[in-house]
Amino acid sequence: MNALLTDWTAEFSLPPFAAIRDEDFAPAFDAALTQARENIAKIAEDPAVPTFANTIEALELSEALLDRVSGVFYNLAGADANDTREALMRDLAPKMSAFSSEITNNKALFSRIEALWQARQTLDLTAEQARVLELYRQMFVRSGANLEGAAADRLTAVKSRLAVLGTRFSQNLLADERDWFMPLTEADLAGLPEFVIASARAAGAEKGQPGPVVTLSRSLIVPFLQFSPRRPLREKAYEAWVARGANGNANDNRAIAAEILALREERAKLLGYQSFADFKLEPEMAKTPAAVRSLLMRVWQPARAKALADAAILETMLHGDGISGPLEPWDWRYYSEKRRKAEHDLDEAALKPYLSLDAMLAAQFDCAGRLFGLEFREIAGPFYHPDVRGWDVTRNGAHVAVFLGDYFARGSKRSGAWCSAMRSQKKLGQDTRPIVVNVCNFAKGEPALLSYDDARTLFHEFGHALHQMLSNVTYGFISGTSVARDFVELPSQLYEHWLEVPEVLEKHARHWQTGEAMPADLLQRLLAAGTYDQGFATVEFVASALVDLAFHEGAAPADPMQKQAEVLEGIGMPRAIRMRHATPHFAHVFSGDGYSSGYYSYMWSEVMDADAFAAFEEAGSAFDPEMAKRLETFILSAGGSQPAEELYTQFRGRMPGVEPLLKGRGLLEPV
Repeated sequence: MNALLTDWTAEFSLPPFAAIRDEDFAPAFDAALTQARENIAKIAEDPAVPTFANTIEALELSEALLDRVSGVFYNLAGADANDTREALMRDLAPKMSAFSSEITNNKALFSRIEALWQARQTLDLTAEQARVLELYRQMFVRSGANLEGAAADRLTAVKSRLAVLGTRFSQNLLADERDWFMPLTEADLAGLPEFVIASARAAGAEKGQPGPVVTLSRSLIVPFLQFSPRRPLREKAYEAWVARGANGNANDNRAIAAEILALREERAKLLGYQSFADFKLEPEMAKTPAAVRSLLMRVWQPARAKALADAAILETMLHGDGISGPLEPWDWRYYSEKRRKAEHDLDEAALKPYLSLDAMLAAQFDCAGRLFGLEFREIAGPFYHPDVRGWDVTRNGAHVAVFLGDYFARGSKRSGAWCSAMRSQKKLGQDTRPIVVNVCNFAKGEPALLSYDDARTLFHEFGHALHQMLSNVTYGFISGTSVARDFVELPSQLYEHWLEVPEVLEKHARHWQTGEAMPADLLQRLLAAGTYDQGFATVEFVASALVDLAFHEGAAPADPMQKQAEVLEGIGMPRAIRMRHATPHFAHVFSGDGYSSGYYSYMWSEVMDADAFAAFEEAGSAFDPEMAKRLETFILSAGGSQPAEELYTQFRGRMPGVEPLLKGRGLLEPV
């Protein structure tokens, strides 16, 4: 029996993880694709006059089995890869692309959708149905439904090749991250806080090494760069980190990036757009490359000025240690950490015992309870990996969602942090409650102790999870995070603000051994340092976003690395800071086209999240019930049921300017 194709009878209809074998996936996908094709053929060939029910709603239900199988597989492929799953990913990429093209190239199907669109004023649709119809038609048109002959065939081939290349890019990056590590001698541990040493020893054990190692996991390499006094080791680790995907080996991504950019330009021009950026940004809030560039440059100038001023201070500290020459990128975090301790009396090693993973989970759940009335009861697995934890999410006794948390770094997991849904919320057919997954890459420990940046990541991904869990729409097509790319980060970045609320940390930031609350003076210093080093953080982000935009708003560069260098030189990139994501490991942009021409969206959303949290402050409380209700009604529960700017305006009464963002990052120019 193939567990993926049987009825799932576990509580909450969870996937039967313990019964699923890797060899089940390929036949399950074959069966699901066959079923979906049959369902779609029935819709396209239906002799009845097109109606919303027999066309759009039928399409919504046509891929139920495929959605179920995909929801399990693609979560496992990202969070717990192995050779079998990676091989299947490579095999599935062109198959899934071909299936998608079959649908959008189906002229009979598109003619039914077009007929509904032309008659929409007479169909007596609800507002949600009208929006779903609009988005279906938009998807078909932007996928090439209006193309004929050779142009249609070429677009199908281009999309298939892009799917293959995106998968290869991801797997190459994972291989580079998984394969590299730097052994440390006992002497090399000098100067490192105990939590870094413990993480290095755990990483060594995970790699099968006799002693501690540094890996390319952000939660290990960043604190190593912050605390290690051994400059040659910092340089070696840093250069390996930024060289991911560009090592001249079988995992090198530079040629792949060049081919992806060329194919994206071709795709856009086949569809009648001047550039891929014009194509990609059309349905987003920003609309145009010019609007994106305007925002990024408005932020770049003050951020660069702040970063250069900070670099001068850090270079003086470097010279004070008897080291001649300029400040290098592998020096920044080390001297910045020293400066933070000196200026804010803030030592991360002293801070982390108060930020255990369990304490911060309790904090994020408590905030969700106070804001939205949610309750979280931990449930037993088995889940897809022993590290995964699960919770039944309820409100007033009614089941809302299952929430899974997969928090620790391992070699089988791609880097970064993300939120996904194994199953999305919808009401059509039957009321379906979501299974939502947060994946992070924290260093494992007993207990796991987080940096403040780690805790922000935890809250960030949980903001995405709330967007999925509180979704309350009829159609899965617009459920949860199915919104404009430059709107999707609003709930996540907004939720980070509750970590900064003093009463939240006063309650939950407790020492993992003694249970004592974080001392008031330490809490005060932590919050006072909230904008510390924002010149660095903003510069490394905006530089990445500007390179992404430059890649896509004109002719595709033959040599993306040269183009990257030209962009950075043109904006005056400070020499001691590198892009947050250099091209060969810029997974946001090249592992798929989700954030291509769209990495700016974090900044675009931050304009809104700063303004949105200000609404709570203006109401007098971070937990103001009226503002929480408005947030849920107009943003968290609404999915893509209306254009993003309309949803935000209903929540706030207006659209914001960039000043709250600059203020929040401490980048407003002195008056």
